This record gives sequence, structure tokens and C-alpha cells, in this order.
Amino acid sequence: MARGAVVGGAGTGGSGAGGSAPDGASGEGGPAPGGAGGRKGGRGGTAPRSDPWKAAFIVLLIVALLAVVTWVLLGSRLLVVREVRVAGLERMDRAEVVRALAVPTGTPLARVDTEAAAGRAERLRLAERVEVERSWPAALTVRVTEREPRLAVRAGDGFRLVDHDGVRIEDTDTRPAAYPLAQVRGEVEGNPGVAAAASVAEALDGSLSGTKARVTAIDARDPDSITVELDGGASVEWGDAEDGARKARVLEVLVGEHPPAPDRVYDVSAADMAVVG
Repeated sequence: MARGAVVGGAGTGGSGAGGSAPDGASGEGGPAPGGAGGRKGGRGGTAPRSDPWKAAFIVLLIVALLAVVTWVLLGSRLLVVREVRVAGLERMDRAEVVRALAVPTGTPLARVDTEAAAGRAERLRLAERVEVERSWPAALTVRVTEREPRLAVRAGDGFRLVDHDGVRIEDTDTRPAAYPLAQVRGEVEGNPGVAAAASVAEALDGSLSGTKARVTAIDARDPDSITVELDGGASVEWGDAEDGARKARVLEVLVGEHPPAPDRVYDVSAADMAVVG
């Protein structure tokens, strides 16, 4: 019995020891793997340190690139004005336009104030509108809209062709048949009567081409009561310069139905109540 007790005790003790080991492994095993996992997790959760030398290198590279671009645009001889291209000229001289731009050859394109250059060129008498733009890598492109004659006015013993602002385009000794003769009061340039007469001439341009009528003169001494003279002695009471396109259409119908004759008067000053007298 004692021997059995000893064996049993040993078995029990072994069993107890054996049981405590698994329990210990199970109980203590949690922290051990957990500790290892915690240490791994700790290393994995830590944010990677940035390399200050790499950041400094990137900043220096960006600064260097900006410096190179700035030098190429503003300081080098690579992107400078070497050519000025001018389009739209018929009456004006190209050299005159280039001088008026006041942009010397060799000026960096990036430094050219295109609006200011265009404004200087627009001061030329025959320039109505000027557009300037950069044409990389080494040119300026200039587009000029010249003033066009709209009317003729008397100038001494001859005649002067003027645009809608009364600006002189050219002088001639003979009366030009292609432009109506305008009558206004006061100075021609900047005269509101010239602007009104030019508006009427533009509205009538081509509208009477299907008839035998032709506009020969426009009396705009009173811009609110304009009279248009047709060849053959007929005249048109036009009124003011408003609603010109509609008045021109009405006049075309009236002239088609009642051809011009001496002393015939077409009144289109009120387009809704046109009258032929």
C-alpha cells in the first residue's frame, strides 16, 4: 500500500507537475507570445523616421530648378525678341508700327508688356485696333486693324476720306464716287455728326443694290434729323441714327415700289409709318 501510495503519489505529483506545466504554458504562454507580439507590434507601429538629408536635397533641387527657369525666361539670351511679325497692313508702314511698339530686339519675351505695346501702337493715326502676343521662342506677333474710309467730306478745294470717327484716311482732288459726301458742323474729327452719318452709310451699304438708287450724300448737321440724298434728285428723311438696319429694309421696299424721281421724298424716320411723297 505504501508502495502504491508512493507510486500514486509520484503519479499524482507527476500529474500535478505535468498539469501545472501545461497550465503554466497556457497561462504563461499568453504573455510570452503576447510579449513577442507586443514587441513586434511596437516596432511595427512606430512611424518611420524621415531622412533630413533627403528632404534638404529635394528642397535644394526645387530651388535650383526655379532658378534655372527664371534665368532662362528673364536673364538668358534664349527666349528674347528676335523678330516682330506684323499682319493686317495696307496703308500703314511696317517700320512705323514696329517703332511705335517700342520693344527693342533682345528684350526677354517674358518681360514684354503686350498690352502697353499695343496701346502705344494704337496711337498711330491709321490704327484702329492693335493686338500683340508672344510667339515663343523668339518673336512678337502684331495684328493691326486699320481705319477704313466711310465718308467723304470737303477739305478746301478737294475732298477727304474719313472713318466713323472723322479721322483722316487720305485726301483726293476729285470727289470719290464710292463714298457718300457727308455734311457736318464743326471739326470733322470726333464730330458726332460724322459718327451718325457713318452709321447711316453702313446701314445702307448694299441695301439698295437691287434698285437703281444710290446714296450720294448724307446731311448730318443735325444728328437727330439726318437727310440722305439719292442720285436723281430723290431724298430720304432718315431721322436719327437709331434702328438703322430696319430703316434700310423699309427704304429698300419703298424704292422698289416707287423708284427714285426728282423731288421724291421717302420718310423712314418712323419705320412703322413710312411715307413716300
